[in-house]
Amino acid sequence: MSDTAFQTIAMVAYMAAMLFIGWYSYRKTKNLNDYMLGGRDLHPAVAALSAGAADMSGWLLMGLPGAIYAKGLVEAWIAVGLTVGAWLNWKVVAPRLRAYTQEANDSITVPSFLENRLHDRSRLLRVVSGLIILVFFTFYVSSGMVAGGVFMQSSFGINYRTGMLVVAGVTIAYTLFGGFLAVSYTDFVQGLMMFAALVAVPLVGLVNLGGLGEVSRLVQASDARAGIDRMAVLPHPFTSVALMGIISALAWGLGYFGQPHIIVRFMALRSTAEARAGRRIGIGWMLFAVVGAIATALVGVAWHQKNGVTLADPETVYIKMGQILFHPLIAGFMLAAVLAAIMSTVSSQLLVTSSALVEDIYKALDRNDRTDGHHVLMGRMAVLVVSVVAAAMAWTQNDTILALVAFAWAGFGASFGPVVLLSLFWRKLTTAGALASMVTGALMVAWWGNVEGGIFDLYEILPGFLAALLVAVVVSLVTHRPHDEITRQFDATVHAVKHAHD
Repeated sequence: MSDTAFQTIAMVAYMAAMLFIGWYSYRKTKNLNDYMLGGRDLHPAVAALSAGAADMSGWLLMGLPGAIYAKGLVEAWIAVGLTVGAWLNWKVVAPRLRAYTQEANDSITVPSFLENRLHDRSRLLRVVSGLIILVFFTFYVSSGMVAGGVFMQSSFGINYRTGMLVVAGVTIAYTLFGGFLAVSYTDFVQGLMMFAALVAVPLVGLVNLGGLGEVSRLVQASDARAGIDRMAVLPHPFTSVALMGIISALAWGLGYFGQPHIIVRFMALRSTAEARAGRRIGIGWMLFAVVGAIATALVGVAWHQKNGVTLADPETVYIKMGQILFHPLIAGFMLAAVLAAIMSTVSSQLLVTSSALVEDIYKALDRNDRTDGHHVLMGRMAVLVVSVVAAAMAWTQNDTILALVAFAWAGFGASFGPVVLLSLFWRKLTTAGALASMVTGALMVAWWGNVEGGIFDLYEILPGFLAALLVAVVVSLVTHRPHDEITRQFDATVHAVKHAHD
């Protein structure tokens, strides 16, 4: 049997498993709370790994190893920023958001939480939040579909559009029918696959190459030939442009506070106390995965140096090393891990976009008292509609995947990050302040990202986040009026978090 046949078997087995999880979750989904938030019954391990898998996407298995392979550890600053940001998100946001969303009328989406937290009766905050999610996530989902098409084309020689439709079809199916539970369970499995792959490849590679000393010697020999120093953590020469690049990379960590598809996992935890376990599991997973990705790249450099081979595309180093070091069937599951990284992100984004359409826009504008069954059906239809629009955008590959992801990440981070933090930790945030902040963040990111040169080469999330934060504070101070119920809910949340571990 050929290598391709083994790899195809592994891929089909993986996709069948995802569809089975979707069917299983469909049978457990009874109402809108189940469909959108899993009935707030998510185990911390599932929450942690699903948040990590939804966050990292194909960047962890292809983008990061490729950047390290090509330029060295200087490219790891973005991983540092993301790891610190993820830890702060679990430490600061997770426990309070879990408690506050339940206290604030059992909110099941970020926009509904903001409306209930600020007691906005105009529905404007909820609708504007939903529209921002709808716009940015449609771009985000489209980037995932592009990544899926490119992956199938490069790995199996399948036509780009056919590959995109296959990946999109399976992802849409389990998301549409199984909802939040399907997305979380599949993300959990996908997170385990990514973890196993990023630990196995460098470990087996180290053994095959003769240990750390030999790998280090081979990397140094490759560096001497290429005229670079892959083990240097700072660029040489260290100029103002290089400093701006490091600040931009670290600024990615700011985005975590405003990513709806990540923080929704915090809302779904079984209790506030379980945020601590989720943090330990999630950050442990992330550290192993990031170190594994970096080690995979360095092992790849050493192997290609030893064998006198040139790697045409550095972003394929993980795939090539998997094919070299393992049986074709195992290598097939290594390939499936890349697809898992892509699909886990797309499915999470699809579900949050669906919730924005149904829970935050449709329900806010619809004056009729409809059943949960009707809203679950509308949620499934929303998944389908957003998928069709995203697929149409991805039909012709017209932008780099990283550019689309960077734009959407910055958009969410600047639009929602300051508002989420202030809503959790500052009593005086007002509806006007939140609205002004979200609009400022979105517009700043859109403007800054389209200007080049000088200070504008700084990643747009940083100026967008700071401007949105400043506007939120100033407008809130001007428009704040005492509100007894807001104060009561805020104090009740603080008390719940404080006594979560008693």
